[in-house]
Amino acid sequence: MKISIQGIPGSFHHQVALQYFGEDSEILNHKTFEEVAKSVRTEETQFGVMAIENSIAGAILPNYELIDRYSLHIFEEFYLPISHNLMCLPDQKIEDLKVVRSHPMALLQCKSFFQSLPDITLVDDVDTATVAKRIHDEKLVGVGAIASNIAAEIYGLEILATDIQTVQNNFTRFILLQKEKSVPTSIPNKASFKVTISNERGSLALLLTQMSELGLNLSKIQSIPVIENPWNYSFFIDTQFEDYNQYLKAIESIIKSGGEVKVFGEYQSGK
Repeated sequence: MKISIQGIPGSFHHQVALQYFGEDSEILNHKTFEEVAKSVRTEETQFGVMAIENSIAGAILPNYELIDRYSLHIFEEFYLPISHNLMCLPDQKIEDLKVVRSHPMALLQCKSFFQSLPDITLVDDVDTATVAKRIHDEKLVGVGAIASNIAAEIYGLEILATDIQTVQNNFTRFILLQKEKSVPTSIPNKASFKVTISNERGSLALLLTQMSELGLNLSKIQSIPVIENPWNYSFFIDTQFEDYNQYLKAIESIIKSGGEVKVFGEYQSGK
């Protein structure tokens, strides 16, 4: 079993892959989310793990576009509690740090912690675990990383402060991807899809009314412009429901009223 992730060992994607697929899985590391999507689409790997939103920082909109462009299918979601830790080479103190590097989202989630440390410069970097690895490999003194405790263990770093995220109840939602649609093992109660509607007065209100009247709880909606048709928009939607048949009726109703629907996945909620 091969799984594609963005990031290296010690990253949060790596944690999710290990927890969901098991320690014996073969994990392929990629630099970008697009490489993950491409590897699943070309069947280099059977599955992909991709972060899609964080409870603090919000949705990762480009990843919705990748799922759409590569016609991938979501078969499950996974919520990972995020614990951010400040780490560096051993035998240093926080006062010794001049720079702390990490992924922009990690820095955003830990912004309050550094307000009392004005002498530390925060620098965006490619990935949490990648910074930890670079500090280890290059023996960077005075440089800290924000990463997981697993990254600290793998790369021999010392944790100076634990759980430095501003909001302690911090979760990232990951989606599990495959090329082809599979038959759910249980009746779905959540779905992700894209709706493209005409740019007419009241069209969005009608879409929301149709979903509400059939008992669908709209948990997320993100708009993106339709590039080939200026001033028209598509909407990436996540919705939860108690009755799967009512969900099917809602999709049918949207199509009958002129909307175009592309379903990315029907699955059980991970919460």
